[in-house]
Amino acid sequence: MIPWELLDTANIPGGGALKLKRRGTEFSIMLGDNELMNSRLSGSEQALATLACERIAACPTPRLLIGGLGMGFTLRAALAVLGPQARVTVAELVPAVVAWARGPMAELHDGSLDDARVSIAVTDVTQPIQTARAKKWDAILLDVDNGPDGLTRAANDGLYSRAGLLAAREALSPGGVLAVWSAHEAPRFTQSLRKAGFAVEEVRVRAGRGRGARHVIWMAKRNS
Repeated sequence: MIPWELLDTANIPGGGALKLKRRGTEFSIMLGDNELMNSRLSGSEQALATLACERIAACPTPRLLIGGLGMGFTLRAALAVLGPQARVTVAELVPAVVAWARGPMAELHDGSLDDARVSIAVTDVTQPIQTARAKKWDAILLDVDNGPDGLTRAANDGLYSRAGLLAAREALSPGGVLAVWSAHEAPRFTQSLRKAGFAVEEVRVRAGRGRGARHVIWMAKRNS
């Protein structure tokens, strides 16, 4: 079997470090001994985008905010179904993740970062959420950490707190969608979304195409 090769490490603001590894054509991003993502398992990240885009299909000029670039599965899936008038902002906290997308994982990202509809913001996703004023987002897609019960940053807890959810709701246009990916079940988070004023649908999706662990995606719609 081909051994794993460590390509790079990157510090996470606030503590911790990511490791980018490769084995043949397969990539893995890890935090310690925990694998956060693998290039062979992209089904649920793609579903995060397609499910959200389906729910805002009537919007002629959709504005999407994606929290977390990762391996780009969510971004590429969104671009595949959005029209030329769409605008997509990707907020990625770790600068090295963007560098990996243009470097060792460039083939995997398939030019998506250079799409005219895309802008990359090297920042915490809370920043474009909190600064949304006149121009609201039609969809906010969060693929940050491992979901509401994440691993990488204690600061991410605020993103999924009541205050964080209320800020996300305020940043959405009427009828807009907050889509949240998680590696694990989190029943209390469903209740938190409802208490924050969202109509909530839970979707369970396989990590791979019809195989792998079941991940959870929340589709939370702002009704007014």
